Amino acid sequence: MDATELLKTVRKIEIKTRGLSHQIFAGEYHSAFKGRGMAFSEVREYRYGDDVRSIDWNVTARLNAPYIKIFEEERELTVMLLVDVSASRMFGTGDKMKQTLIAELAALLSFSAGMNNDKVGVIFFSDKIEKFIPPKKGRTHTLRIIRELLDFEPQSKQTNLSEALRFLTNAIKKRCTVFLLSDLIDVDENGDIRFNDALKIAGRKHDVASIRIYDKREEEIPNVGIIQLQDAETGQIKWIDTARRSVRRNYAGFMRSMEEKIQQALSRCRIDSVSVNTSEDYVRPLIQLFKRR
Repeated sequence: MDATELLKTVRKIEIKTRGLSHQIFAGEYHSAFKGRGMAFSEVREYRYGDDVRSIDWNVTARLNAPYIKIFEEERELTVMLLVDVSASRMFGTGDKMKQTLIAELAALLSFSAGMNNDKVGVIFFSDKIEKFIPPKKGRTHTLRIIRELLDFEPQSKQTNLSEALRFLTNAIKKRCTVFLLSDLIDVDENGDIRFNDALKIAGRKHDVASIRIYDKREEEIPNVGIIQLQDAETGQIKWIDTARRSVRRNYAGFMRSMEEKIQQALSRCRIDSVSVNTSEDYVRPLIQLFKRR
């Protein structure tokens, strides 16, 4: 889109998401994520009743007396948005495309974080790291994120969630709150998840929440006769006879199986998650996500 259209779209998203942040999400975000991080404060001598797991063994050995680490609740957090910019985001048969929905959700989360004085950073990924915006505060920074979300042109079309999660783990040393915004379609030919290990490691280090973006038309194929389908990420083209019931049934079964495997992977890694489709209002699913925490 040209510069004028881009600015109008950015402004429209800002007005909508800032309003939601003020009216609804600031308090929900604060109660769901604030105070979950703990920062090191000092060491002091061990006292009867202290948790032995807090003993600082290096200081204890040096001073020849037991000392423990004291932590305090962090007053501000770092929020990282992991944004899928693969070609599958350029799809939508509902009110908006996945790309626009992701941009609105990212803006809403950014403004909610800003109202709580938290820093926000973004990792754009396809099957590689496309762009890293380090965490910062402020409206100008949030508007930059929205502009990038709407106008960013990735170099690659495919998806590798493991690469994004590994980069997050290595780049952000301090524990942070992470929102993964993706359709999570990163599977092999059998529909098996390819990012289990990386998700497990990232979930141990950071506070990760997943917001899966999908379109209802991806779940099943309608009976519209013979059609040509193209994989947006690989470019592969196939002719499909949708009039055959077995074709529609096999496709729907594959997608259900993949969805189950995605949810099982998230559950095993103890990742809070919610799914939002392009035809629905995302306010209710997000509030449900926050309230579950």
